[in-house]
Amino acid sequence: MYNMAMHILTQEEKNIFPFFKKIILPKKDSHKGENGKVLIIGGSSLFHAASLWAAEVASYFVDIVHYYSTIENERVFINLKSKFQNGIVIAKKDLLNYVKEDDAILIGPGMMREPKAKIKESKLSLDEIFSLKDEGKYTYYLTQFLIEKYHSKKFIFDAGALQMMKKEWLLKLEKKPILTPHLKEFEELFNISLVNKTIKEREKIVKMMAYKYNCIILLKGVIDIISDGKKIYLVEGGNAGLTKGGTGDVLAGLTLSFYAKNDPLLSAILASFLLKKSADELFKDFGYWYNINKIIEHIPKVLNKLFLIQ
Repeated sequence: MYNMAMHILTQEEKNIFPFFKKIILPKKDSHKGENGKVLIIGGSSLFHAASLWAAEVASYFVDIVHYYSTIENERVFINLKSKFQNGIVIAKKDLLNYVKEDDAILIGPGMMREPKAKIKESKLSLDEIFSLKDEGKYTYYLTQFLIEKYHSKKFIFDAGALQMMKKEWLLKLEKKPILTPHLKEFEELFNISLVNKTIKEREKIVKMMAYKYNCIILLKGVIDIISDGKKIYLVEGGNAGLTKGGTGDVLAGLTLSFYAKNDPLLSAILASFLLKKSADELFKDFGYWYNINKIIEHIPKVLNKLFLIQ
């Protein structure tokens, strides 16, 4: 059934060890910032927790996490700085400085969306984007702006960005971006429904889209499907506790952390495995009744344990 792909089960830890050997680890004589600096762009007037979860998990794995909320006023800005103390909350006037400086950028968690048919085909300046009141349009134009102006950067696209962007934009990027869609987001972006498709059919479609648009796709599901357009991997494990809102944001933040210094395909595989493996272990103590904070706290323990036994 899985002859097209390498099948990685979280219950068979030996399957992931070859990938662990490829991880770039911090050097003993390294300095602040050399082990990864990342930028997370997300949040909205309705959703801030999503992007903060991504930022929290990233703070365990890289030296510096910069966080930018897509909605800024003094009250929100101060509130976020009090909530997120494991990184740096940045103001919009400084956004482009960190886009230029950081190793990898995640855009989309918690960002708003609206029907793309309502959006006019045009390119806005950053000041014009900042002045937009419609948050769905803000997501669309900011994503477009960053791709076109910073096409040599490493990007991860998730949630709102996936639902608002156009697939053709991906071809403008010099480094392969990582996409982390669920089934509906995949359909929104590529105009192909995966509902009622078999795993093998999904494999073929994911691989085809990854090849055509020069990207890494991490399709989230009971079995994650990951492809760079040439190779394809299935990661299976976890449990129904991962259906809680926020697990996708954790996955995106974890993928970002690895991509700061590692190969994008490797980053997606490691992130997928660690999230599912952490859910496996939490199930032993909590059953299905664990929350996002438990997952975030447990992921580094799982990674460290696997390093020790490989």
